[in-house]
Amino acid sequence: MRSLDHARETCEGYLPGLLDGLARVPLADREAPGSPAIELFRKSRGPALVIPTEYGGLGAGPLEALRALRAIGAASPSLAVASTMHHFSVATLFTLADSLQKSGLEWALLEAVAQENLLVASGFAEGRTEQGILSPTMSAVPVDGGYRVNGAKKPCSLAHSMDLLTAALTVPGEDGKPELAVLLIPSTAEGITRHPFWGSRVLAGAESDEVRLTDVFVEEQLVVRTEAREGDGLDELQTVGFLWFELLISAGYLGAVSTLVERALTEKRGSAVERSAVACRLESAALLLETVAQRIADGASGNEALAEVLIARYAVQDALNDAGAKAVELLGGMAFIGGDEVAYYAAAYHCLGFHPPSRSRTAPSLLDYLEGTGPVLVG
Repeated sequence: MRSLDHARETCEGYLPGLLDGLARVPLADREAPGSPAIELFRKSRGPALVIPTEYGGLGAGPLEALRALRAIGAASPSLAVASTMHHFSVATLFTLADSLQKSGLEWALLEAVAQENLLVASGFAEGRTEQGILSPTMSAVPVDGGYRVNGAKKPCSLAHSMDLLTAALTVPGEDGKPELAVLLIPSTAEGITRHPFWGSRVLAGAESDEVRLTDVFVEEQLVVRTEAREGDGLDELQTVGFLWFELLISAGYLGAVSTLVERALTEKRGSAVERSAVACRLESAALLLETVAQRIADGASGNEALAEVLIARYAVQDALNDAGAKAVELLGGMAFIGGDEVAYYAAAYHCLGFHPPSRSRTAPSLLDYLEGTGPVLVG
């Protein structure tokens, strides 16, 4: 399939050897707990993919990263999810660079990630019913020289392979009122423990277990305050990270459905009309994501870009559900029962709907935005 081949070429150009390495691992092992996929990603310089070249990274822009993640998702949906969480966290870090410049940490942190292939996990809220992404699941108490942090993130992708955890939580502001801050926590810090959480075999290779923090000390210099209050919308820092997250998480699941559609086309299942229809439905999702990615690369930002990427994500979600279901139907019952691939990918792509923000949380403000009466809010 031409567009998927293009995505694979992009991935190979930035991360040589990764796709070949993944292909040598059986699907059951590739997607299981303890999968070698994450280490293959690390060894291929995957952690540096979206880090700007001035910080020693590979400098992939939104469009190139989107294509690379599509190719990764086609090979390993688990790795696509895990690596998206890393890229989302890293995007937050390089957006923080100006804030960290006074302490000189921006070069040290980003260069370390890029040059030492460090993996960064996200401690932003996710996974609790009706829990907003900006509602922290951890708390910080001021102590001499920094903060004592308690709480948990579950699920937390890269729970076992991470080198650094980025956590969003509230700290006292100058006026005494709580404000959101981003903490940068080494994974080896005393008081960090991992606990089983992910019970499904689907996406189990993403290492999405519970990370628990018990009286973890974080130095003041590793606490970066934002402009947002708990319950507010996104500030500029969080918007940038969120744009990357929605774009790349959608790309990973686009890749998963691409595997099913590519197989239906290769095996010439159904009529030419049926194959063309399912391929067009898939390609409409790819074109929509690529258009939004190019808009972001060209400088689109702020609430307008946030609205565009959310609209694209929900439309892509619907398109992937349609294309995936039709591809499975074309492949037929014998393909479904003859091995794990069809059933696994069919289950995996539905998980896009579980990532924040849910339609129900976003719908009221999205309508306000579309009607021109207010901004789109993510809470």
